[in-house]
Order: sequence, then structure tokens, then C-alpha cells
Amino acid sequence: MGDLCEDLCVAGELLYQRCLYYERGKKVLQAQWRGRPVVLKSKREAFSSFPALGLLEAEAGQGTQGVRDAELLLMVAAEVKNALGLELSNSSMGPLWPGHRGPGWRQQLASAWSLLQQEEYVYFSLLQDLSRHVLPVLGSCGHFYVVEYLAAGSPHHSALFPLDEAAPQSGRAQDKAISRIALSFLDMVSHFENDFSHRLHLCDIKPENFAIRSDFTVVAIDVDMAFFEPKMREILEQNCTGDEDCNFFDCFSKCDLRINRCGAQRVNSNLQVICDKIFHRWFCSSPRSPAVSWPLRLQLQQAVRECAGSAGLAWSSWGVAPQVFWKLRRLLQATLKELQDAEE
Repeated sequence: MGDLCEDLCVAGELLYQRCLYYERGKKVLQAQWRGRPVVLKSKREAFSSFPALGLLEAEAGQGTQGVRDAELLLMVAAEVKNALGLELSNSSMGPLWPGHRGPGWRQQLASAWSLLQQEEYVYFSLLQDLSRHVLPVLGSCGHFYVVEYLAAGSPHHSALFPLDEAAPQSGRAQDKAISRIALSFLDMVSHFENDFSHRLHLCDIKPENFAIRSDFTVVAIDVDMAFFEPKMREILEQNCTGDEDCNFFDCFSKCDLRINRCGAQRVNSNLQVICDKIFHRWFCSSPRSPAVSWPLRLQLQQAVRECAGSAGLAWSSWGVAPQVFWKLRRLLQATLKELQDAEE
């Protein structure tokens, strides 16, 4: 069941185009939905590979009325807590609730349960009205959910992201686009750091996991490795014999050798990794536009290196990051202004 099943299975309005990713059961498919490019995603290939909702199986003989809403809400809340490490109020779980009872409600509930077991679906569903930096869920059918198609970044692009439409000409137009995108990355960093009830950590930062809208807004299109603070602490706090044992992809902790235990506090930050993996390529490795003054280019390079930690900066997540954040923001705004002035 799902609001897109009719278009997929009957009306032929949701048409498969190509496979974007298929590994260990995870499927990402590009499709056309009523002429609009979209992506169908599922963590597992088959609906049957998701554990069924035991409450439904146990009470299958009692009809849909045998399962009370209060019981279902408790199970949904438990699944969200398992996925995100957060305890949400009933009112916050509206996007995850399967809807009103009626014909096919049991199948609808089973489909919703398969979606609830996919952390990325839960993130997108809960954050879509709270953030312009994540993809909204457009609908679902069974265990597949549909999101907007945006062209992902790639290390093979000269600018990391496809800018042909936004900046069709190289040189100054591309430099302006990169400056705008960098400012949007900073906006996303601040947003994920400050605007939710808990800090949101991105542990797999690479161009392939982001896309750029036509207005240069950065969008996280793959959040399989995103974790709110409570879940992040749970992941990091492991046994260790050295600091290297405390690295979880792009999220690092420190090993306390007195107790051979990793600290629960992340010691680097989203901003530091973005500076290291994205900004460094833009502002330190590639020749920049001559329309930007040399002193400003040099200051920006130094700020990016400082941000990435190559200057020996002692990081403690967001603790000392604001000064670097605001320096980068000021320098990027000044760069954009110089590029705009050069066109006049």
C-alpha cells in the first residue's frame, strides 16, 4: 500500500528509467513520475526481507480493531528511538503514521512498518518541513519511498558539482556559483548544529551525498550516515586501544587509555570535514579567478586550512568553530562581492 501505488502499478505514471545504485540489497532507482524526475529508494530489495510487525501477526485473527492506536504509537515511537536515538512526542510522528483505519488499513500499516525500519526515510519524513537542506518525501509504495531527483556531486566534476545549468560558462560565472554553494554549505552547517533539539552529525561527507538546487542551495540527498547527538554518543563510546579505534567514518573521538574506552564526545565537526573534503578542493587546490584580489584569495585559503585543522587547531566539535565559521562566511561574502563588482 501507499499513495504512489496507483501510479506505479495501475496508471503507469511512475516509470522506471535506470538503476543509480544497488549494493547489499539497497536499491536506488531513477524514474519519471508524471513527467518529473524522481528517485525510488529502499534499504532492502524485497518487502519480505523487512521484519514484520509482530503486533499485527499476533492479532491477525482479531481484525484491524484488535490493535489499539496507543499500542501502535508505542511501537512507532520505539522504532524511531532505535533509528534516531530520540524520543518523540505523539504529535511529532504525524508523517510516520499510516493514516485512518479503513479498507486495506492492515496492509497500509505493514507498508508503513517497512518504511519505519529505514533510517533515511525517517530522517527525511521528520525533517522535510524543518529544513531546506534535506529532501522531502514525495510519497511511497510498499517499502519504496520517492524523493526528488537532483544530480549528485562527484569528485570527477571540476567543481565537484554539475554547474552547467547554473554556471554554463567557466571562469567568473563558475567562481560565483562556487562561492554561493560554499555559503549554503555554511548555512547547512549552522542549521544542523543549532536548529534542532540535538546536533545532527554527518559522518559520510563527500560530494556524492549532496546535490545543488538551481538557487545554489545545498541538499543532503543521502543521510544513511547522519546521527543526532544521542545516537552519535552511543556509536562513538566503544572499547579502544588507540585513537584510530575511535574513528567512525568522518566522525572522530579520542581513546581514553586509562579505561580503554572511546569518548562519547565527537572531537571534530561537520564544518571541519566539509572544509577538508570540499572547500580545500575549491579554494586551496584550484586556480581562482583573477577577478578576486590576491590578498582576499590568500586569506580564504588560510581560513580553509585553519578550518580543516591543518594549522594545528584544537577542535572540540562546535566549541571553537564559530570564530572560523564567521571568518569563512565573511571572506566568502567578500569574494562574491568582488566577483559581482567585476561584472559591472
